[in-house]
Amino acid sequence: MRISIIRGSSAAALAATFAIASPAFAQHAPRDAESEESRNDIIVTGQQAQKQVVSDGNIGVLGNKDALSTPFNITSYTAQLILDQQSETIGDVLENDPSVRTTYGSGNQSELFVIRGFALNGDDVSIDGLYGVTPRQLVSPELYESVQVLNGASAFLFGAAPGGSGIGGGINLVPKRAQKTLIRGTASYSADGILGGNVDIGTRFGPDREFGIRVNGVYRSGDTAVDNEHREVKVAGASFDFRKGPGRFFLDFGYEEQAANYSRPTVRLANNIAVPRTPDANDNYGQPWTFTKLRDIYALARVEIDIAKDWMVYLAAGMRDGSEKGDYSTLTITNAATGAGTGSRLYVPREDNNESGQFGLRGKFAVSGITNEINFGGSATYTENRNAFAFGAFPAAVRTACGASATSFCTNLYNAPIVDRPPNSVTPGLVSGSFTDLPRVSTGAFTSLFASDTIGFLGDRILVTVGARRQNMIVNAYNRTTLARTSRYDESRTTPVVGVIVKPAGTVSLYANRIEGLAQGPTAPLTNVTNPGEVFAPYKSVQYELGGKMAIHGLTGTVALYQTKQPSTFTTTPASGLGTFVVDGEQRNRGVEVTLNGEPADWLRFIGGFSVNDAKITKSLNGVNNGKKAIGVPDYQVNFGTEVVPSFIEALTLTGRVVLTGKQMINIPSAAAAAQELPDWVRFDLGARYVAVIGEHPVTFRMSAENIANRRYWSSAFGGYLLQGSPRTVKASMTFEY
Repeated sequence: MRISIIRGSSAAALAATFAIASPAFAQHAPRDAESEESRNDIIVTGQQAQKQVVSDGNIGVLGNKDALSTPFNITSYTAQLILDQQSETIGDVLENDPSVRTTYGSGNQSELFVIRGFALNGDDVSIDGLYGVTPRQLVSPELYESVQVLNGASAFLFGAAPGGSGIGGGINLVPKRAQKTLIRGTASYSADGILGGNVDIGTRFGPDREFGIRVNGVYRSGDTAVDNEHREVKVAGASFDFRKGPGRFFLDFGYEEQAANYSRPTVRLANNIAVPRTPDANDNYGQPWTFTKLRDIYALARVEIDIAKDWMVYLAAGMRDGSEKGDYSTLTITNAATGAGTGSRLYVPREDNNESGQFGLRGKFAVSGITNEINFGGSATYTENRNAFAFGAFPAAVRTACGASATSFCTNLYNAPIVDRPPNSVTPGLVSGSFTDLPRVSTGAFTSLFASDTIGFLGDRILVTVGARRQNMIVNAYNRTTLARTSRYDESRTTPVVGVIVKPAGTVSLYANRIEGLAQGPTAPLTNVTNPGEVFAPYKSVQYELGGKMAIHGLTGTVALYQTKQPSTFTTTPASGLGTFVVDGEQRNRGVEVTLNGEPADWLRFIGGFSVNDAKITKSLNGVNNGKKAIGVPDYQVNFGTEVVPSFIEALTLTGRVVLTGKQMINIPSAAAAAQELPDWVRFDLGARYVAVIGEHPVTFRMSAENIANRRYWSSAFGGYLLQGSPRTVKASMTFEY
């Protein structure tokens, strides 16, 4: 019955949409009615033909490459897709990618991306090739021309991510810049009452149109489809550029505020607890006092100068000033049948100051029919993190019934009681740092030099890329109370790359690569080990990949087979005495990805594909876990969307998408812990958009429903945290373009 009501409402709203548009067609016909109708058809066709997904993109230090000329698997989701799918976060955009799953990190509402079974933190998403500049935790996509996903390791291409993630892939955001005169306004509605909109204005001017300016603004506020959850977003961005003669100069600014209140928390399971029944799709088992508030200001500058034919030097720099605070809570289930468990409160204020830069020389020359494309340069990223924390001190009245500790309270997954926000704990170790003058906790300096050569044979039908990047990491940690430095990490490593492309035909390329990932090595715990505080060398993961690409009839298809091995840690267990913290473990992810993107006909579009991932532990303490599945990595993933323009209403586009995710391990089973596993799940999305022409200007009406059946399911178990899938979310918007 509930589904029928929603469907009926959607149909009514869509009918109302057409009624609003009808004045354009109800006006008296102009004298040249046939010419007017023809112009309208051209406008509608132009709007529908906008590219949503391309397989070209920025390959880091190698520059922009087309799909068939890069030995890596990259997908770019354009601003048109963001607009058409009414995406509100980067995670929304990546619902189209079969190699990516989005979850939450650290018990709050920050988006964490899992690519090829490995984590990519929000801190390690780059903008225009620079790390440390992107707003952390949550990012609104409306400021960006494209969201580019690189599947696979990228230590040579982009450098080591300062947050220590990105082993399975990376995300790069490309800022919007002025290409033509544009005035676009969008009004939007989503969920249970999120109202807002965005504006996108740009133009080029000057005698030779050498100056460009692009300004974007976003505001949204209201209740989500999860009961009582409230979100608010404020975003503003501006891009300025000057393009004259051999030079191009770019300057980008961004401001972003994100707030989430009374959010549904992630869930953990106590040992040997079965996976509990998923609560109703809209249920909220959080607390009213939980919140996340983020504020980021960032700026980027880039200069490109052509010093000779096919030779360019470039210089880029960026900075970010970030502020974050929140009360976070995670629910731990102790009884799967009843849903009984405990909750907690952790208050964390944080500030970040990051700077990043890069320089390089790129050029191409040919000798005896053999081409060489040379890249040489360097990069540097500096990060500083200041924070404090405090656990909540709950009164006995809300914790004794379940025997919870002083920092926890009794709750229930299916009937969560509301408890008062507790004061901060005063117990040493449960509170640390000043909340009025946040102490410096860590600094990082990441520098590198790189060089590569792409050699082309037989008219560039065979391309071989060889290169290396020498990277240095200096990380300092400080005591929050004494402010004294407690550890220093200064390590260097070289990460090589080899890539090969063979083009047997103009529309087909076969490729292979060997590339490495690099992350800051771990530091041994300060207690209960024989080597307290020992700093280990950087993690180096190794990836091998084989693949093929075909671009034909408006479609780009990609098949990739890959294997990545990543070191891991464990503590030895001697017969007596303390164990030793070592880096002797290993996880191996092996899989296949198949994607199909594009428009094989004017009336048909495909977006997505599927992936299969075999993620296993290959080295563990005494081999006891060897061969066991890694936590939170699905066996298979399917994301496939279709858009159809029906012949009977050519201004209408109907959309549909299926998202399917295989089983996931929640823990690594052992003699003391039974296996905990999430079942597979499937979700369906439906939508429509209609392009009307009013006064020779396109007006696009959109309506969609994600999780149309309002199915309840656990969507992710990555890191051992259960995240419940979003309920049915209805979105509607209207865009006017001048």
